[in-house]
Amino acid sequence: MIGAGLGGLAAAMRLGAKGWDVTVLEHLDTVGGRGSAIHKDGHRFDLGPTIVTAPQVYRELWAACGRDFDADVDLRALDPFYEIRWPDGSHFTASGSTEAMIEEVRRLSPGDVKGYLRFLKDAHRRYVVGYEGMVAEPMHRFWDTAKVIPEFALLRADRSILGLARARVKDERLRMALSFHPLFIGGDPRHVTSMYALVSHLEKDYGVHYAIGGVAAMAGAMKRVIENQGNRVRFRAEADKIVIENGRAVGVRLANGETIRADLVVSNADSGHTYNRLLRNHRRHRWTTPRLKRTKWSMGLFVWYFGTKGTRDRWKDVGHHTIVSGPRYEALLDDIFTKGRLAEDMSLYVHRPSVTDPTAAPEGDDTFYVLSPVPHLGHEDPVDWSVMADAYQEKVRKTLEERLLPGFSEHLSVEEVFTPETFRDRYLSPYGCGFSIEPRILQSAWFRPHNVSEEVDGLYLVGAGTHPGAGLPGVVSSALVLSKLVPDAAPREEMKMAAE
Repeated sequence: MIGAGLGGLAAAMRLGAKGWDVTVLEHLDTVGGRGSAIHKDGHRFDLGPTIVTAPQVYRELWAACGRDFDADVDLRALDPFYEIRWPDGSHFTASGSTEAMIEEVRRLSPGDVKGYLRFLKDAHRRYVVGYEGMVAEPMHRFWDTAKVIPEFALLRADRSILGLARARVKDERLRMALSFHPLFIGGDPRHVTSMYALVSHLEKDYGVHYAIGGVAAMAGAMKRVIENQGNRVRFRAEADKIVIENGRAVGVRLANGETIRADLVVSNADSGHTYNRLLRNHRRHRWTTPRLKRTKWSMGLFVWYFGTKGTRDRWKDVGHHTIVSGPRYEALLDDIFTKGRLAEDMSLYVHRPSVTDPTAAPEGDDTFYVLSPVPHLGHEDPVDWSVMADAYQEKVRKTLEERLLPGFSEHLSVEEVFTPETFRDRYLSPYGCGFSIEPRILQSAWFRPHNVSEEVDGLYLVGAGTHPGAGLPGVVSSALVLSKLVPDAAPREEMKMAAE
């Protein structure tokens, strides 16, 4: 197993439950990949995903391994889910209550209540077809995708999620509130299919949760399951090449020159890294370097992690999750995804886990994570973050001071900044993307890199760059897809005798 991200850990758990002897190779010194954490002066900074949805996905994963998820992970339901704030001072609070959400819509735009109710029906229909029907099913045969095309046509999957929101509500703020969700998996709402309205249904029916200790605590619990299965995770073990003999993957060569033989290889590395780097000496037919360059990739991320001293009782109106929307929506998306230009304005996602989780910061202090979507590094004139990072951080600081956390600069203690260059170097992410391949309709299901490699026998892929895609439920579900493709292992006694 290459990579100990959430997808790789889930895959190792699934394969361990099927009797396989698994070694997970991780080039960092911790598990979780983008879902790992760093600690500074008593502050824990969750580096990547912070919102846990679809808890049934994790409970089913643990159950498949004979374990109880809730005994291993303290998952807390959040209410409200998050708040969106606009420059005009208006706001929208999202929760799981349909009645409360209707009142939020009515408060902003009374004439849009009927359209919002239609959007809820749209979201449910897309959930049934797109989530229940496809997420956990293998999509490496074209027929598996082709057979749902008639339903996709009826649901107008060719229309973008923003296009669907426009068709249902007139208020520009509500259009943003109903369409921004694909940004959390790296998609441009102007181009991502309206099937992603299903996220609204997923939130409403199953809630938004937070794991005490952060997603890194979930990753740590996954590692313990793997070890209890008799398998192992090796750190500082960077895969350099997938070893191929007679057209079949038979192992992995590490950067230190060590070769590890295997009956099958599973890569949780980004699919672009897997094909461009790990298979660089193997002739590829579909996922060639030119094709990967033409692929539409998710945006980059500028993330500022910081702690503040003595502020736990300040900013009482700022909850666990807040979205500070900029003055532009579609034009900002155009700058980020199309023009590749670092805009003067910004929208921010602010994570304040210390209001829910006292382990995130020293007593009385706060821990924050502020994320700004920015262009990835693959545009014609990429941003030079070695030059721009400090200036952009100052713009973020001013926005936070003016819009959300007045006076926070005076309480700053520790901090860390990640740019797309950090994502490129730390996570080996092509172009420093935050979420691998963008989830457009012609880059989803069969059109995405398959869970069973099209290029090499014995090679499988899990994680954000394969089916079903990015986001915690997606990467964990990719391991369920894998388990349907890989047979049960022979009993370990038989394997040992065969080796002898």
